[in-house]
Amino acid sequence: MISLRHARRWQAASLIILLLVLIAALMPAVWFWDGRIGALAWFETFDKWLHGITFLALSLWFGGLYRTNSYWRVGLGLLAFGFLIEAGQLLVSYRTADWIDIGADAAGIVAGLLIGVAGVGGWCLRIEERTAEHRP
Repeated sequence: MISLRHARRWQAASLIILLLVLIAALMPAVWFWDGRIGALAWFETFDKWLHGITFLALSLWFGGLYRTNSYWRVGLGLLAFGFLIEAGQLLVSYRTADWIDIGADAAGIVAGLLIGVAGVGGWCLRIEERTAEHRP
């Protein structure tokens, strides 16, 4: 982890974000699409995009907390989190696990970490530096 002044707060926020993603992934999907409503059939494909975008955002978040030489660990950790989500969906009767979701997760992780390497990584350190400059 990058040496941060408010590391505990960043870690707490990270835990909350991961819990919210897990809860959202385990909520009944029938709220969005139950297969009987033809007008919402697009959601089945959109679900893969949602996985990719979610994991892109997660990798950007964690890319802000860790140095680029640790991105492989971030990637593996987020991929394991994706597997945890799919395992959880296997355990509930109202959701289905899908290997293609893991592929979408992996694509989002790779894209997010590449964006991090391109210059977005370490963003939380820049935020801490800017907020420290504005203090009296």
